[in-house]
Amino acid sequence: MTTTRKWGPDLEVEPYDAPAGGWGSVKSLARSLTHSRVPFSGPRVLLKQNKPDGFACVSCAWAKPADPRVFEFCENGAKATTWEITHKRVTPEFFAKHTVTELEAWDDHHLEDAGRLTHPMRFDAASDKYVPVSWDEAFAEIGRELRAMEPDSAVFYTSGRASLETSFMYGLLARAYGTNNLPDSSNMCHETTSVALPESIGVPVGTCTLDDFAKTDCILFFGQNVGTSSPRMLHELQDAAKRGVPIVTFNPLRERGLVEFANPQSPAEMLSGSATPISSQYHQVKTGGDTAAIMGMAKALLAMQAKGESGRVIDWDFIHEHCHGWDEWANAVKACAWSDIEQRSGLTRGALEAAAHVYAHSSATMFIYGMGLTQHRKGVETVQTLVNLALMRGSIGRPGAGICPVRGHSNVQGQRTVGITEKPEMVPADKIKSLFGIDVPRKKGLVTVDACAKIIDGSVRAVIQLGGNLVRSVPDHRLVVPAWRKLRLTVQILTKLNRSALVHGEISYILPCLGRIEIDEQATGRQAVAIEDSTGCMHGSWGQVRPASPHLLSEPRIVAELAKATVPNRTTIPWDEWVGDYSKIRDAIAATYPDIFHDFNARMWKPGGFHRPLGARERTWKTKTGKANFIIPKSLSTDIDTAPEARDVVQLITLRSNGQFNTTIYNYDDRFRGIYGSRQVVLMHRNDIERLGLQEGAMVTLATAVDDGVDRQVGGLRIVAYDIPEGCIAGYYPECNPLVPLWHHEEKAKTPASKAIPVRIKADALAS
Repeated sequence: MTTTRKWGPDLEVEPYDAPAGGWGSVKSLARSLTHSRVPFSGPRVLLKQNKPDGFACVSCAWAKPADPRVFEFCENGAKATTWEITHKRVTPEFFAKHTVTELEAWDDHHLEDAGRLTHPMRFDAASDKYVPVSWDEAFAEIGRELRAMEPDSAVFYTSGRASLETSFMYGLLARAYGTNNLPDSSNMCHETTSVALPESIGVPVGTCTLDDFAKTDCILFFGQNVGTSSPRMLHELQDAAKRGVPIVTFNPLRERGLVEFANPQSPAEMLSGSATPISSQYHQVKTGGDTAAIMGMAKALLAMQAKGESGRVIDWDFIHEHCHGWDEWANAVKACAWSDIEQRSGLTRGALEAAAHVYAHSSATMFIYGMGLTQHRKGVETVQTLVNLALMRGSIGRPGAGICPVRGHSNVQGQRTVGITEKPEMVPADKIKSLFGIDVPRKKGLVTVDACAKIIDGSVRAVIQLGGNLVRSVPDHRLVVPAWRKLRLTVQILTKLNRSALVHGEISYILPCLGRIEIDEQATGRQAVAIEDSTGCMHGSWGQVRPASPHLLSEPRIVAELAKATVPNRTTIPWDEWVGDYSKIRDAIAATYPDIFHDFNARMWKPGGFHRPLGARERTWKTKTGKANFIIPKSLSTDIDTAPEARDVVQLITLRSNGQFNTTIYNYDDRFRGIYGSRQVVLMHRNDIERLGLQEGAMVTLATAVDDGVDRQVGGLRIVAYDIPEGCIAGYYPECNPLVPLWHHEEKAKTPASKAIPVRIKADALAS
């Protein structure tokens, strides 16, 4: 019998034991269509989502199949689409009614739920309001302000949803201006992957495609919530599970999408109520315990090989021909004590041997992972240790096998492919000079956490945001937000209002743009854009609906106008021609990156997309050794160690809910975790609740358990008893972001370590 618990005026907890998908997704879709006031037009648009003649989803980056289903969208993708094509509008009249101070008091959901922005706006300090401004005036002042600054005092941030065309133009604008300060949303999530994989296998992205799911006979799944973050992948996982493919999952929480799935597009499953079990083994690893768990599996494989079990466990031919560093890796694994592995991972030796046994009996294994591996202080080492496990059995460069990092935002990977990077050595400087007359600056630029540090110390004076909600997504709000208000210039290129437009600088502009789903008419007619999905395939995308306002400009047009106002004589780029015909932008991309984008305009319409060349898929290793490298982790600890006697310190994991995408909060419900009406919760194991003298339903405050002179707290959170490893707790992102120190990031990649934050819990004095 299901027990419903109610805490306070809003929070209701009712354990959810239904599968991911099913009728729950259908009901959620109906609510999304109604809420965004598109009950009749919305379904027609959704039929074009992720189709070759339609548009690429604006939320997750999961792969687009060559032979799409009738409904090639998921519950969260439908939310993102209805959210963007909503009939709600934020007009100049809206801003006339509300001061910025008043809007700052609104929560994230209500800010974006107000609707689509319709006019360019400029902040007016005298009235504390945004007021209308002409596009020409906006571009002229922004250009004037930027020209008056040192180039490295400005930051050009990019959100993942910007197209390949826009991202390419934006990178050229920044470099023509004179800076490599091009932080992006990759810095917040999978920069760890981009640093780890090139050292190990010579490519910055995963090696698997959708085709590999049909050929695999084993899937090892780490640190990713497929039901919320990339639900369309559930179709591939379901097909694999039905074929009898074992799916071994390592995740701190038992997520519904990794437990079972009912396909909403299957009449038989919907009518019968049947569901497919997804994970054949489910190991609730401690947060930060993945390196230890992987080392345990490797240790079990070596033991099996030594005993002659299961035939040839280690692929010696592959290792001898293709790998470097085997002896050092094998010795490190042998030296690792089972007691340390068990303590760090929170898993038993038997559990890890069971997982290794499944892997040892496979011939083609896929390794899927998400931010549960990347958002740690030693996340690069964890990813590289996972690659080591794959190399032991030759599980890279064969059909059905390989590394599969699950990227988050649509095109977050693609923007890096076309030059959004702080590293000057990662762009073809000579070609950019010869093609566009731009001297690429040689100084390394700022990643996101470094940009925030420079904003705090006053070195950065301007932030231009191409999409996103940077103020809300970065760590250390208590330090960052006051400093942000001292910036000279802030510019937000947005479709909807968010907190980054309200925490503004002295001069601040909101520049509303067309969304990807909207029809983009330019001088030569209707334009298409392109994106790269999580598996490295490029796709074309056509807008489907009329623009939300006749006053909107496209993202390429906005970037071009900023360039003309800021760097009018520093390039040979015909900005107006590019804006008039996006195919010319793609020709320029192809000329700059011919190995990847040759014949771009023709190939972008290939069903399923065209794949970027990846040497590792062909077992060609573009590394320093010319081989795939076994890289040894320095420690089983991936985060801040706390003293054993500090038993009041627990590790906080930040989560996304079923009702959100990144910082966009669609509603206050997290159906899969059974939490309704509030996001102000902390999930705890019952043993920890009792051990710390707390009670379920009590209101508590979390405080970061580090002593660096900064007081970091988040209060007003209610305790919810939950199935989570002891010593670990969980809370929602971005509400818990203030607890993440700016310096608490991956050591090499500088990705915020948001999956293991040491905190203490104290009961609120006025708990009810």
